[in-house]
Amino acid sequence: MRWTYDDIPAQTDRTAIVTGANTGIGYETARALAHKGARVILACRSRAKGEAATARIAAEHPRGSVAFAALDLADLASVRAFAEEFTGTHERLDLLINNAGVMVPPESATKQGFELQFGVNHLGHFALTGLLLPVLRATPGARVVTVSSGAHRMGAVTFDDLHFRRRGYRPWPAYGQSKLANLLFTFELQRLFDAEGLDVIAVAAHPGWTGTDLQRHVWYVSALNRVFAMSPEQGALPTLRAATASDVRGGDYYGPHGFRELRGYPVRVGTSDAARNADDAARLWQVSEELTGVRYLGTAGAAV
Repeated sequence: MRWTYDDIPAQTDRTAIVTGANTGIGYETARALAHKGARVILACRSRAKGEAATARIAAEHPRGSVAFAALDLADLASVRAFAEEFTGTHERLDLLINNAGVMVPPESATKQGFELQFGVNHLGHFALTGLLLPVLRATPGARVVTVSSGAHRMGAVTFDDLHFRRRGYRPWPAYGQSKLANLLFTFELQRLFDAEGLDVIAVAAHPGWTGTDLQRHVWYVSALNRVFAMSPEQGALPTLRAATASDVRGGDYYGPHGFRELRGYPVRVGTSDAARNADDAARLWQVSEELTGVRYLGTAGAAV
């Protein structure tokens, strides 16, 4: 059975945050949720691009509403400012979609000095999720959806050199590490939700081979996009299924059904053994709390 946009249930009166929603699958995810009736916040680093994306969706007259909010995942001060503003003005959060990311950029660092891919793709979203826990916890049936990648299979979390300072920067291993971290985070977060008995679930998704601006640093991938890549609209479907389908369970992972999960319609897919390593997940969690300063204190308490 093909799961498509027509299968997205009504999202009326639901509130969603989509990070990196000004382009690519983030934009299509926000757009689809708004057309199904959700109140969607496009959380983006670039004000100009974020406001333009918000205006484009609003001009389509969706059933729901859209708003822009500034969020730079490469700066933990920005993450805290966003979370403080949101929790101060909203009592519920039905969907947190951790979508934003960077892919194999030249060597660079976040505001706090973390390797950029690990800092944005994992640590920024780790901090954001923890700081938004009060409203997630207060919303029955809330979901945290984190976008990973098939590249997690080539990843390894090297705890003694997370930022590639000792080894020297290597773009693809750094990307694989960050995408593996996304899954370790998702599964550990679900274990915490289960331990606290909360009506919140953590799930993950990946878009297969989808042609987006994310690949701007990889000329040969961009060159092949016209032949092999799915559209962002199609590539957003695994995220949307993870976020909205009624049969989703905590700890699920969705991706395209086709050959090597590169193309197709969204189904539950498997992971590497490394992504299911509970010891690594617990260690990564501890390290992430130390690096971000966001301590979850168990999901029954607010993060600090």
